[in-house]
Amino acid sequence: MSLVTVNHVRFGHGVNILLEDVVLGVDEGQKIGLVGRNGCGKSTLFKIIAGRLQPDHGSVGLQRGIRIGYLEQEPKLDPKHTLRSAAAAAFSRLDEIQKELHEVFDGMAAAQGTELDRLMARQVVLESEFDRLGGHATDHKVDAVLHGLGFVDAQFDTPVTSLSGGQRARLGLAKLLLEQPDLLMLDEPTNHLDIDGRRWLEDFLADEFKGAVLVVSHDRWLLDRVVHRIVEIDQGVIHEYPGNYADFVNLRRERMELQARVHEKQQDRIRAETEYILRYKAGQRAKQARGRATRLERYKESELVERPMELDAMDIDLPRAPELGDRAIEAHGLGKSYGVRTLFAGLDVLIKPGERIGIIGPNGCGKSTLVKILLGELEPDDGEIKRAPRLRSGWFRQTHDHLDGSLTVWQYLQQAVPPRSNGQKLNEQESRNLAGAFLFSGEAQEKPLGALSGGERTRAVIAGLVAGANNILVLDEPTNHLDIPSAERLEQSLAPRSEHGGYDGALLLISHDRALLETTCDRLIAFDGEGRVEFFQGRFSEWEAKRVERAKEAESRRRAEAERDRRKSAPTPARASTTPAASPSPAKQPAPTPRSETAAKPAAAKGAHSKLSDEKLNAEIAKATDRMESLDAELADPAVYRDGDKVKRLNEERSMLQARLSELEDEWLRRAS
Repeated sequence: MSLVTVNHVRFGHGVNILLEDVVLGVDEGQKIGLVGRNGCGKSTLFKIIAGRLQPDHGSVGLQRGIRIGYLEQEPKLDPKHTLRSAAAAAFSRLDEIQKELHEVFDGMAAAQGTELDRLMARQVVLESEFDRLGGHATDHKVDAVLHGLGFVDAQFDTPVTSLSGGQRARLGLAKLLLEQPDLLMLDEPTNHLDIDGRRWLEDFLADEFKGAVLVVSHDRWLLDRVVHRIVEIDQGVIHEYPGNYADFVNLRRERMELQARVHEKQQDRIRAETEYILRYKAGQRAKQARGRATRLERYKESELVERPMELDAMDIDLPRAPELGDRAIEAHGLGKSYGVRTLFAGLDVLIKPGERIGIIGPNGCGKSTLVKILLGELEPDDGEIKRAPRLRSGWFRQTHDHLDGSLTVWQYLQQAVPPRSNGQKLNEQESRNLAGAFLFSGEAQEKPLGALSGGERTRAVIAGLVAGANNILVLDEPTNHLDIPSAERLEQSLAPRSEHGGYDGALLLISHDRALLETTCDRLIAFDGEGRVEFFQGRFSEWEAKRVERAKEAESRRRAEAERDRRKSAPTPARASTTPAASPSPAKQPAPTPRSETAAKPAAAKGAHSKLSDEKLNAEIAKATDRMESLDAELADPAVYRDGDKVKRLNEERSMLQARLSELEDEWLRRAS
């Protein structure tokens, strides 16, 4: 069933049309990724669906009673709350339900006939909603979501007013996830999340959240893991693609290649028409030439297709960086602390020319601090560093206050790129080619830096750094403001230098962008946030596989230790929670021993399990009891009740297990009597 229907929506500002005749449907449980260049209208479409903006034309239809959760960049939080109480406010509806249930129960006491039927029906509705929203299991859910998004218990009592902007954004996301709306609309939900937080979020959206999801994200791994349909906005028009992001990349490439072929055919037609017009504009066919010129202009305005810039390669003769020896940077015994907190200690680092190193870890763990020490911007507490004499570094930072805002894009690049070995600087056309390689169209190349968006300014700075003859490049979260096509172009520009450009120096990449790390880096420096640093030779995906394997091994060890502890502490026969109160509890009895036929007290009748040894009987009781507890835990989880077949299956298994456990306990009691 459709939750949202977008009907021929149009929206724009003057001649700048963001959305043109958009038709879109979102069904129950669908998970859709919305992609496109920065400024193409993704957030605008979100706001129109959420009712924050009204379209110039068209309409949005919503299913009756639908609950939409919309992630805002600046979430509205009650300043009286702490971090945890603000998250728990997501369950305020539960308090309302409980209050109404009490009123229903009070009304039932005196109600009769149809009024009683009405109240009983209302009770069923309220209790169903109560279970769906989490019921009595809310405390665990609040803690789990906050932990998943990177908060620790020590922060739970922090007043909302004391939180940073990034923390407030994460708290707003936590509250939204806990509310469990029918449609979850997420606009860049990973902006303030480290790798662990992104991994947790994608698992939650893919495996736990049962509602529909409409997500705008530059995190390609999240899109691959979560969504089953991609909607792209390109020049105001939407294109839909089945599958996840990887499927979309292949299908979009096919569409762009087709568009490029159409563009070439159109250019052939334009060249032929232009040649005819120039040849006959002054002769006997001048009237025909003027008519064809008019038609050609109309054709250019209404039908001309642009060549996709993503297909263009960087083919520029760029200046080379000075060659280094066999070491760019070598450090021994590095240590740095702030107060009682140690970021790292005893660290040895070797960076060779041309190495591609990703630096990963939680926010605030010391990644940027290490890079500043390696490049000489910060002194270590301990250790020594040697840098190659001809080391030339380029550093992409989060702020760009040093830029001259009056320079156009191509002028900035002309100044940013140093002269070649023969003393020649880039000419204007070469600067424009470099700008075009980083997805600046001809018109955008004329924009002053001060008028660019954050993503456009990032692209311009990175273009200058990559082309700037640096033999070591430091990129600190370079994709934070980049759309996906720009991030993909960054990856291409960082590839080893070839005949079509590229970069052949060393790279230090600080990033939470797993796709960028995977494509560009073949070595990792991994911080764990507790002062430990690990060096890993391999791609990020290999690191992930190793992390998963470690987690499995740790869980296996934990289970084995728990089982050993249980066996040591467990009484000889395992406890059985279903024993009647009046009967002697098996958990308190001594181990059963074989009974003599001449015993003073007659033995009870033998049951179906009489042939089991004492040891096997105790093991079967323990096994059945553990499984009963596991089933009860599953049935206590409100999320289970969204799957009727699973609930039925669990209840059937519990009934069969209850009967078996009763038989086993009867046999134990028979032997103990």
